[in-house]
Amino acid sequence: MYSFLRIIAKIIFAVVNGNIHVKNKAKLPDGNYILVGPHRAWFDMIVFALVASPKKFTFLAKKELFNNFILRYILNKVNAVPVDRDNPGPSVIKDPVKILKQTDLSIVIFPSGTRHSEDLKAGAILIAKLSGTPMVPVVYQGPLSFKKLFTRKPITVSFGDPIYVDRKLKINTETEQKLEQEMQASFDQLDRSINPDFKYVDVSKKAK
Repeated sequence: MYSFLRIIAKIIFAVVNGNIHVKNKAKLPDGNYILVGPHRAWFDMIVFALVASPKKFTFLAKKELFNNFILRYILNKVNAVPVDRDNPGPSVIKDPVKILKQTDLSIVIFPSGTRHSEDLKAGAILIAKLSGTPMVPVVYQGPLSFKKLFTRKPITVSFGDPIYVDRKLKINTETEQKLEQEMQASFDQLDRSINPDFKYVDVSKKAK
């Protein structure tokens, strides 16, 4: 089912936009890994999964999406992990770790959690440590709404150097901050490498 859905998504993006560019794909490691990046469009995780093909991915998805029958069917088919943002619980860490260790699926995680937050969360770091898989920074620059995709303005995705978390590392406030700063520095560098003048503007806040 995943391969079929990926083909459908590729066709849709090719027809609607057809202007996707990828930088530094050679930096993607062998085996499983965690793609971490700022969440800028509701479909950017789909773009990440497409351009990192043939690797297969799953996602962390807010539990509300599973209330829709069609979305629930699709999310279950791609092994998406439901997340209760108000009460995350241990499964939000345990399930991704299990997937990374026991399947051939990698995971896309947005450390900020939402498109409207700039705060990095420690979840991706802990998942990387417990699963023994690296975090790979990635950024998306391009249209921020599905409607804007039809303008065929370019989409650029750039991958950064993998960030490895030592399994013996003690996770505390200091080590979390250091790794979060490393992630953010990578996001900033990748953005500059695509467009030195780039500045993300949250369209929801702009509308207000």
